[in-house]
Amino acid sequence: MAAPTLSEQIQEVMTRKHLFDAFMALMILLAGSMLARRTRTVLGGLERLDPQMRLMFSKISYYGILFGALAAALSQIGVDIKVIVGAAGVLTVAVGFAAQTSASNLISGLFLMIERPFVVGDVIAIGAVGGTTGEVMSVDLLSSKIRTFTNLMIRIPNETLVKSQIINYSYFPLRRVDFNVNVIYKSDLHLVERVLREVAGAHPLSLEDPQPVFLFNGFNDAGIAIQFQVWTLSDNMVTLQNELYRDIKNTFDANGIAIAFPKSGLDTSVMMSTASVTTAPPANHTSKML
Repeated sequence: MAAPTLSEQIQEVMTRKHLFDAFMALMILLAGSMLARRTRTVLGGLERLDPQMRLMFSKISYYGILFGALAAALSQIGVDIKVIVGAAGVLTVAVGFAAQTSASNLISGLFLMIERPFVVGDVIAIGAVGGTTGEVMSVDLLSSKIRTFTNLMIRIPNETLVKSQIINYSYFPLRRVDFNVNVIYKSDLHLVERVLREVAGAHPLSLEDPQPVFLFNGFNDAGIAIQFQVWTLSDNMVTLQNELYRDIKNTFDANGIAIAFPKSGLDTSVMMSTASVTTAPPANHTSKML
């Protein structure tokens, strides 16, 4: 058997080196992927940061570590990173001209992360009252995701959010719940006010500071319009509204306070009685006819 030539020996050495470099590049990718996932998990569990900051930092670190591992792996197998970065820069400029909307959404996403009109977990309404309402699931660079109360996911471009009116129902820790009731005109208004304050004071979710406010909103066809304002924690608003309306109704019934309602229908019994009286001829007129 003939001995291998010098060129064959060099080729064998180069092949082994390439295999070793490819193996090392694969190990770098695996280690980078494990480190990226671990870092994302650790940052996502930091209680010192709010959910939006945790989400942003975990995504930046995850993709940053993956990019670094990919660059190290390519360098290990002899790929010039500078050439790739230069080509990526030219490609980015070309794509930027072709996708100006995406660039606008990207800049708007940065504005949202800096200004922070809402964070993950807040309940917001986009546009006027009655628009898209739901809980913020995520605030990404290009878009934000909202989960409605009917369990639908809505993806909204960040540019739309920046240009729209946003109502944040979770921004402040306290919320005021307005209870509008109508009582009949003969009601004892001092009793009505005392009963409402007792009902609010007995509910564990009602706050004493700020104190509840009792307001007259005027007179209408149904009766006397009253608004009773009660403060509570933002998370307890829906529960307080449902339970306190029920307690007000039960307490009004127990104290003989009648809730007024508009009388827009026609009383047919009165109309029939009137008709019978007007159509029946008087007795003396009947006798004259006979």
